[in-house]
Amino acid sequence: LSGLDPAQPYFQGTPTEVRLDKSDADFVDVIHTDSAPTIPNLGFGISPAIGHIDFYPNGGEEMPGCAKNPISQIVDLDGIWEGTRDFVACNHLRSYKYYSDSIIYPDGFLGYPCASYDLFQSGKCFPCPEEGCPNMGHYADKFKDKFKNDFVKLYLNTGENKDFPLWRYKITVTLSGKKKVKGYVNVALYGSDGNTKQYQITKGTLKPDNTYTAYIDAEINVGEVTKVKFLWNNNWINPTLPKLGAATITVEAGENR
Repeated sequence: LSGLDPAQPYFQGTPTEVRLDKSDADFVDVIHTDSAPTIPNLGFGISPAIGHIDFYPNGGEEMPGCAKNPISQIVDLDGIWEGTRDFVACNHLRSYKYYSDSIIYPDGFLGYPCASYDLFQSGKCFPCPEEGCPNMGHYADKFKDKFKNDFVKLYLNTGENKDFPLWRYKITVTLSGKKKVKGYVNVALYGSDGNTKQYQITKGTLKPDNTYTAYIDAEINVGEVTKVKFLWNNNWINPTLPKLGAATITVEAGENR
C-alpha cells in the first residue's frame, strides 16, 4: 500500500483501526508532502511515521514550487482547473505528482535514512548505507523487509516542477593558488548519461590549500563521471589578475558511494 500524503485532520493521533497504518498491508510506504500543523499552517497531511518506510521529500512540509504567486500558479501549464486546485492544495497534491514521476525514473527519488531533515541537509546522512536507499514512489517495495526498525524516516529533495527527481552528490574542492581572494567557486559534472548545470560550492573568501565541501541535488543522474568543470570568479575587475585553480576535486555519488 502506498499512502500519498494521508490525511491529517480527524486522523492524526487516532487509533490504528481508523487511519492508514503499517498493519494494513504486508508493506506500507508513505509519502508526506503537507505535514505542517493544520493550525495555523493548513497542513492536510499526517506528520508521524505510520508505514514500514516513510518518505519526507523536502522535509515533508513545504514543497518547492508551491510558493509561486497565485496568478502564475493558476494559469500554469496544466490549465486553469488544475492550476486553481494546485494553488489551494499544492503541497498536498505533490505526493501523487512525485509518485507518477517515479514510475518513469526507476533510479530516482532516493530516500536517505536520517533522524531529521536538518541533518540530511547538512550531509550527515550521506551517502546511502551499504544496502542502498529506497526509491520513493512506485519502486519503494524493492525495499520490503530490508529495514528491521519499527519506523524508518527517509529524506530527499525534489525539483520545483516536472521533472521532479534530483540526484545527490558530495563535491569536495581543494584550491590552489598564490593568495586568497574573494569570490565564488562553481562546479559542473559531466558523465556517461549526461551533464549537470553549474552548482555553487562556496562563496566568500577563497583560500589556496583550503578544502570546500557542498552537497548538491543535481537535475540529472550523470552515471559514470567523465569530466568536471571548475569555475571561479571574483565578481569584479582586479588589476592584480589573481589566479586560482583546483588542486583536487572529489565527487561522491550518494547512491553507490
